[in-house]
Amino acid sequence: MATLFVDKIDPQSGTSLTIGSSGDTVALTSGVLQSNLMYPAFDAYITSNQTISGGTVTKASFNNEVLDTDGCYDASTNYRFTPTVAGKYYIYLNLGVNGGAAGRLFSAYGMIYKNGSEVTKYHLNTQNENIYYANMPTFVIVDMNGSSDYIEAYGEASVSGGSPNFQSGAFSRFGGYRIGS
Repeated sequence: MATLFVDKIDPQSGTSLTIGSSGDTVALTSGVLQSNLMYPAFDAYITSNQTISGGTVTKASFNNEVLDTDGCYDASTNYRFTPTVAGKYYIYLNLGVNGGAAGRLFSAYGMIYKNGSEVTKYHLNTQNENIYYANMPTFVIVDMNGSSDYIEAYGEASVSGGSPNFQSGAFSRFGGYRIGS
């Protein structure tokens, strides 16, 4: 085996470059970054409990960015991810829902929307148990066009008494990243 030292490799045709053949394994060493996968990416959480109206689908205000690699997540106005690179994206949501001071949860939802329409949801029906808090985890793989498609997080809680809310901090996370073309 030989080692090739170069600063740049360009394809002869100017359109694409193939490394290896079918069945080959191409390994990258530690510290090598791939610019076309897992970017853009974001992860956000809610900084303080968000009071919601019981039985009403409400957008979750994920207002604190932990990660926003390409400035594609709006954490101050629309609370949405609008990636600038087309491809398939893995989107996740874990929404903490609380029944409020005296409220018991009858049902709760965590939902991911694309362009204003629901694409996946997690539903909890408590069957009249004494549940006051629940986590609503859901995820989806979606195609994004890299220009106008956007993703948002929504939730809903039906309660007996009290004022339901979306929980802050580690109880609620919303994020995603590109996984391929």
